[in-house]
Amino acid sequence: MPLSEHEQRMLEQMERALYAEDPKFASALEGSGLRTYTRRRVYQAVAGFLVGIALLMAGMVAKQVWLSVVGFLVMLGCAVLAVTGWRKAPKPGEQPAAGAPGTPHSRGQGRQKRSMMDRIEQRWQRRRDEQGGH
Repeated sequence: MPLSEHEQRMLEQMERALYAEDPKFASALEGSGLRTYTRRRVYQAVAGFLVGIALLMAGMVAKQVWLSVVGFLVMLGCAVLAVTGWRKAPKPGEQPAAGAPGTPHSRGQGRQKRSMMDRIEQRWQRRRDEQGGH
């Protein structure tokens, strides 16, 4: 749902105030977008996957089954993180998805919350129309 004109003006005003107060922080926020976050998460997951392989092999060499199991679990967890992070990464110029990191709701909850917010907004509009008409 697009922002209203009033909301867009308020957002622009807040952005200008942020740049005026702390330009270094504002530029840091501007550079660290969702793509950077998800890319970093995928790289960390790949590094963790390699650590898991090392643990798995060390467990096999040392004949410690528990170490191999831990290595496998680390590999599995990191593989899941890498795949989910890769799928959630937005394409260049694309808006972040509802379930992406940094957004308040997951995909399923986002739809429910959106429909609830739509109903609330419709009620609010009706009340404004009723008050304006009287």
